[in-house]
Amino acid sequence: MNRNDIPPSHPRHSDVDDLARLLPAPAEWDLPHEQQLRHKELLMQHIDRDQATQSVRPARRLLRPALLLPVTALVLGGTLAVGVAFTGDDGRPSTARSQPHGANDMRPAAALLDQISDVALKGDTPSVRDDQFTYTRAKIREAELTSGKAVVGPLKEHETWASQQQGPLHKPGLTRVDGETLPVNAELGDTNGTPAGISRPTYRWLASLPTDSDELLTYLYAKTPKVDGQERDQAVFERIGDLIGGVMPPRTAAALYQAAAKIPGVDEAPDAHDAIGRRGVGIARDDTTFGTRTEWVFDKDDLTFLGSRSYLIKDSQYGKRGTLMSSRAEIEHAVVDKAGEEPAAAQEPRPGSQKS
Repeated sequence: MNRNDIPPSHPRHSDVDDLARLLPAPAEWDLPHEQQLRHKELLMQHIDRDQATQSVRPARRLLRPALLLPVTALVLGGTLAVGVAFTGDDGRPSTARSQPHGANDMRPAAALLDQISDVALKGDTPSVRDDQFTYTRAKIREAELTSGKAVVGPLKEHETWASQQQGPLHKPGLTRVDGETLPVNAELGDTNGTPAGISRPTYRWLASLPTDSDELLTYLYAKTPKVDGQERDQAVFERIGDLIGGVMPPRTAAALYQAAAKIPGVDEAPDAHDAIGRRGVGIARDDTTFGTRTEWVFDKDDLTFLGSRSYLIKDSQYGKRGTLMSSRAEIEHAVVDKAGEEPAAAQEPRPGSQKS
């Protein structure tokens, strides 16, 4: 029963009020740019358009273009259920905390993520200075939902340059979509600029994260912004998906995969493939509330990260089961000295490669 459905005279009404007062205030929805095609972002795009006429910038994570990009993914603004997520005192859901240590190790997905973690740990450590930029090139397809139905658009090339400065920045980088380059603004409310952190993950900030998977998972549950109606486990799973695959310390990458293995509901995805059709081994989680599935795709041979996709797992107002919401293929990652600078390369790097 929703709290709003309980009449004031009901004996549980005061109990619900007391519980609500004990819970921390929900965090602002903080949308990631690196996974800007995620199926919750269209809600924020609508807010963009509503507020653009008032010259107000809405909230969004790393690399927000100064000009509005096309609507990208599943809008749930009309279906988000207002609710309270009951969590443990460390911010993690009781379902995750009640599992005995090592219980997830028997799951096939956990075994696969353990292998992926081992590969990530053996990766080369790039040299990244605070005055440099991390560069990402990816191929992306997205569903346009402004008509109320999912209409999958063409494959587009996206390039991003993310500043590695630690202090608050008003312009933390650039993004280029099919050749059109746009500056990036700080998040809404960051009048002094957006600092390095979970909303703007620099290499040095990533290196500062706990490398113990239990400690890291507790941190992510505490810091990942809440979205009304979204499963908390799904929010953290998707936050990890926002972070993996780019230029990052190997120990951090390994810990993120180990942490993901401990999230309830994480499973294998045998038929996973990225935006350009590369098939590999997959890790997935279903968000039964929103009716979507998010998959990560890894190379079958060397287990490097290839990309991700999201699609409907049940019929909805936006389309039939199986309708694509977004897909992404990681093409290149590098470290450059200036925003807008192309990595010097004599040949196309292999998927997921890092250069410095």
